[in-house]
Amino acid sequence: MKHISSRDNAFFKELFKLAGSSRQRKKSGLAVLDGVHLVQAYLASGHIPQHLIVSETALQDHEVTAVLKKLPGVPLTQFDDKLFAEVSELKTPGRVLALIEPTSPSVSSSQSRFCLLLEDIQDPGNLGSMLRSAAAAGCDAVFLSGGCADAWSPKVLRAGMGGHFVLSIHESADLPAVAAAFHGKLLAGTLTAKTSLYDCDLQGKVAFAVGNEGAGLSGNLLAAVSQQVTIPMPGKVESLNVAVAAAVCLFEAARQRGLDDTSRCLPP
Repeated sequence: MKHISSRDNAFFKELFKLAGSSRQRKKSGLAVLDGVHLVQAYLASGHIPQHLIVSETALQDHEVTAVLKKLPGVPLTQFDDKLFAEVSELKTPGRVLALIEPTSPSVSSSQSRFCLLLEDIQDPGNLGSMLRSAAAAGCDAVFLSGGCADAWSPKVLRAGMGGHFVLSIHESADLPAVAAAFHGKLLAGTLTAKTSLYDCDLQGKVAFAVGNEGAGLSGNLLAAVSQQVTIPMPGKVESLNVAVAAAVCLFEAARQRGLDDTSRCLPP
């Protein structure tokens, strides 16, 4: 195990850039997992990281040591605690980071049976939450427009809580083309729709299109949907958070489809 205590170290500088720069992640083809639970979810999905980085105090944590025992052949580097805290964004450092290759998408829009189309979702927390919900509801693919936040940023990965590793994630997708190639019903939630989500048949091949937090769906994508639906809200609010609205739609579809695949459960 190599020990690093200087900010001038080349590996530390590279990791710092990867954690903070979408451009650097795309250039290198790598992403950073931050925290032991995210690393555990990555391993549970059958993947092996390229490199593990731990803090000085990591070896006192039984969850971290259990992970290390599973990966004896993976390069391991230890940072001083202060140095580690400069790379980790967790308020309570997760004591372990992992360098990984983002998983390649394997399910196309024409092959998908249940998917999500996301247009210009800019908040990392919202994007990660929607990826987590999509995975938990049984989606096989998610398609992101070029205006979405970086799906493999540390913040989105943390909010996704392992959802990334069981989904086929397509970034910079041409969403109208995805909609045209999808062999099923494509729905979009809008405030002006007359049909309730709960009155729709969501069995068979189904996809949901979700738009930007403020602007909603573009005219081009809205024109491509099969049906617009609304989520009934008896309370005195005008709308739901976009990630919450997406989750409601996804789990109504999951309820109707009778999905019961406990093998895809995500960590709590």
